[in-house]
Amino acid sequence: MRQLRIRQKASDVDRLEFELAASELTPRPDEVLIEVRFAGVNPSDVKAALGSMPHAVWPRTPGRDWSGVVVEGPADLVGQEVWGSGGELGIRRDGTHASHIVLSRAAVRAKPSTVSLAEAGAVGVPFITAWEGLRRAGMPKPGDVVLVMGGNGKVGQATTQIATMLGARVFGVERSAEAYRGHASGPVHMIDASAGDIAAIVRDETGGHGADIVYNTVGSPYFEDANQALAIRGRQIFISTIARSVPFDIFAFYRGQHSFYGIDSLDLDGAACAQILDGLSADFERGALKPFPVAAENTYPLDQAQRAYKAVLAGARERVVLAL
Repeated sequence: MRQLRIRQKASDVDRLEFELAASELTPRPDEVLIEVRFAGVNPSDVKAALGSMPHAVWPRTPGRDWSGVVVEGPADLVGQEVWGSGGELGIRRDGTHASHIVLSRAAVRAKPSTVSLAEAGAVGVPFITAWEGLRRAGMPKPGDVVLVMGGNGKVGQATTQIATMLGARVFGVERSAEAYRGHASGPVHMIDASAGDIAAIVRDETGGHGADIVYNTVGSPYFEDANQALAIRGRQIFISTIARSVPFDIFAFYRGQHSFYGIDSLDLDGAACAQILDGLSADFERGALKPFPVAAENTYPLDQAQRAYKAVLAGARERVVLAL
């Protein structure tokens, strides 16, 4: 097998020393050998390579998301096109930016037939994070109002897909005026954060009700706007932040009967991610959910991984994948 190896962290991607290493992999009876075909490059993969993720092991092979073909393992899986992800991959053990990987059978699932291998390699972290946040906070019901901070980010788009599929009314927020860029099963009202009061717009559009769920993919910059937009018994979900500390109005929190949910996708191992993909697969199969497009200009061979990492660190708006 060939794998991307990064020997030590660096201050920026240009200083990272990428190398291709060769090794042999032998699966145990409860494991599966996967020939990786495509592996998504997530911001967390780049941050891990730069040493800013906890529990990091060095040297490391980064990568959490993957798709491929089973080449060794149980007879019923050999030859199948499969997909997966894992919070431990590329962090506490070597990850998916490699030609092959050995995984527990519990972490491996057949991919939906409607999703290509390239698309399957880019689904993982955004959809798994979106699903887990909504699950923890209580899945939106038809007619619920969902406000997505960072609506055109990949977790934001995945959240919007799931929420509109379930019949929720969705508002998305971005820093400037822009249309929603992803798939949705219903209208998405985008709000320009630079041009008005986010909470006032949401309350005006919902007859004073506000948002039943705020999925805050950005954190501190939208914390107060999100709190002001929350309906009575509203829930706010956090997956990231810029500032670690923010002012907090305890009175408004308990008077509003609000709840906060913190989601750390790094705590979801391959088996947990596979169970979430079980919940998503049927919806991808019937076309209610759509994978992110994977364009040729955002697809890089393994020996150009540094270019892929730089593209992600620079804020690539489309999914970046390695073609193994």
